[in-house]
Amino acid sequence: MNIVEYPDREMLSIRVADALASELRKCLLNHDFASFAVPGGTTPGPIFEMMSDTELHWDRVHVMLTDERWVSEDNSHSNARLVKQHLLTGHAAAAQFIPYYREGKTAAEGCAEVAETLTGELPISLLLLGMGADMHAASLFPGADGLKAAMANHAPLLCPIKPQNQDMERVTLPAHALRGAMSTHLVIYGDEKRAALEKALSLPPEDAPIAAVIGSGTVHWAA
Repeated sequence: MNIVEYPDREMLSIRVADALASELRKCLLNHDFASFAVPGGTTPGPIFEMMSDTELHWDRVHVMLTDERWVSEDNSHSNARLVKQHLLTGHAAAAQFIPYYREGKTAAEGCAEVAETLTGELPISLLLLGMGADMHAASLFPGADGLKAAMANHAPLLCPIKPQNQDMERVTLPAHALRGAMSTHLVIYGDEKRAALEKALSLPPEDAPIAAVIGSGTVHWAA
């Protein structure tokens, strides 16, 4: 794991957007397509917006989420909605997006259906992660119902999971799919998350899931 520090968040966004776009270009030189797994939330928004203005063969990029709340895309809690608003615009509108939510199905039913479509996307070409102060990555939350199954080495490629004290069902890529990415980048802000990441490295994976998936990835940090 390599930690890169930036003087401020704007510079981090600029540099990370450039690095991710460069890696996608290199991948497309040697492969028919690149699979790009991304988080939801507000943290990657500026990075996505910068990438969307970048010229590359977006029509050969397959964008998928690291995790999703089990809601339709018109719901304000939808990660797919955020990705479409911030990344899949401009040049990047040509990318292929892989949705997870299935209308009328439970998260478990939807996972079984979607998992079959993800086999050809692995290994993930490029993975962008966020991390919570509780050391979760994707929706691999410590103590969540379904965490053990999603951390298993032979877990399905999309797993239902329900964090403690949250009413909304979620789905997540399993730890082995995240860990197997060809290139991994983690973006975190603030001293609290920096300290949490350092603490995670000394804890069991079930207590600090980020430690199970970061591998030799690059961590991008700004205060």
